[in-house]
Amino acid sequence: MTGTRRALPVALQLYTLRSRTGDADAFRSTVHEVGAMGYDGVQFAGYGGLDAGSLRRLLADAGVQPAGTHVALETLEGDLDRELDYNGEIGNRWIYCPYLHASRRENLAGWRQAAASLSRVGARCRERGFVLGYHNHDFELAPIVDAPHLTGIDILIGETDPADVAFEPDVFWIAKGGGDPVTMLRAHAGRIPIIHCKDMTHDDRRTFAEVGQGRLDWPGILDAAEAGGVEWHCVEQDAGDRPMVDCARTSIDNLRSWGMGLKGR
Repeated sequence: MTGTRRALPVALQLYTLRSRTGDADAFRSTVHEVGAMGYDGVQFAGYGGLDAGSLRRLLADAGVQPAGTHVALETLEGDLDRELDYNGEIGNRWIYCPYLHASRRENLAGWRQAAASLSRVGARCRERGFVLGYHNHDFELAPIVDAPHLTGIDILIGETDPADVAFEPDVFWIAKGGGDPVTMLRAHAGRIPIIHCKDMTHDDRRTFAEVGQGRLDWPGILDAAEAGGVEWHCVEQDAGDRPMVDCARTSIDNLRSWGMGLKGR
């Protein structure tokens, strides 16, 4: 891969290594291992049962920064201040809704109700100095049943204020849903603090692959990310054909070989 780009820090979404974070000790060990691989940060899908002070000390000891957390929309609707208090103490400012349950996206009204909820939560996050965002899968790119001229992403992103709701595009799921990740990144430039990086296998399975080992257009993705003001790349791999710790290592090695990552520079 050629060209010059601004180096951006790279985090690992710890969901990738969820089988290795089953208790507090395993969680601590895994965070240290991620830092030793060369990752600059971690993104959370749970906090290993640690209180905020313990997690803050763990991050410092492991040499990684917080780069967002994934929290169910229902939790954000019901106990937002507690979540923000915790994340404020660990130094994280990005709060992402990772998924929208099927019952909330059965029709256009459901999508619009979800967007309204994201807007309310996002406004409260902004008031407290945090950024709320939405992380996509592939279903957001499908036509809405009773409004087939629209997709879920049209509503969740297109009908919410960028000041209140950011976007965390997952480039694999965009491609899986029939979209073009580069086009999506460019369409929402300025609204994307963090992107999720995972690749897609070359074979007919079109399933998860390590960054740089599949079919996605990484020069185009990295260029669009830089042009759009992305602040972090975040590797996430839901499953793989090898041990997930090896997959995580391959992804950071490839990204660092392309000039990404700040650790060791």
